[in-house]
Amino acid sequence: MKNILLVLFSTALLSSMACTNGKAGNDDKSNKKTETKQPAENKSGDEAVKAIHLTKAQFLEKVWDYEKNPDKWVYKGDKPCIIDFYADWCRPCKIAGPILEELAGEYKGQIYVYKINTEQERELAGAFGIQSIPAFLHCPMVGQPQMSAGIAQTPEETKKMFKGIIDEFLLDKKK
Repeated sequence: MKNILLVLFSTALLSSMACTNGKAGNDDKSNKKTETKQPAENKSGDEAVKAIHLTKAQFLEKVWDYEKNPDKWVYKGDKPCIIDFYADWCRPCKIAGPILEELAGEYKGQIYVYKINTEQERELAGAFGIQSIPAFLHCPMVGQPQMSAGIAQTPEETKKMFKGIIDEFLLDKKK
């Protein structure tokens, strides 16, 4: 399993589809807000499940209170999670966002998908050393979280990458 995760993380890290911290990769000079796509409805036909946007206060409450436990990871969630560190101007973030929204519905009740806007929550981004986005923190119920950055070359490969991380690292499903 560690070899598979290493390959997945390496794919994400080596991907040319990452933005550096700053707006160097921003092709949208108009500074328009990102158009938000509606998440896909889940298979049961229930209301669509969405990724949850977090502020620093919500992160400290739901994920990890690094102010009280700066030297020890203590996950506070009741399900594993993926945290998407993004910015509205980042093109790869705009690709990853809808994929994660879809996976939030597909894995409803099994994981949380959180989003943190690095422009609004600079302290959180700094706490994790985020220097390029999108960056993803994968938090299992037991053990240490893992960080990855970037996306794969295509949306299909990106979804496959996330599903592999969810199934094998977060949910510990052996194939």
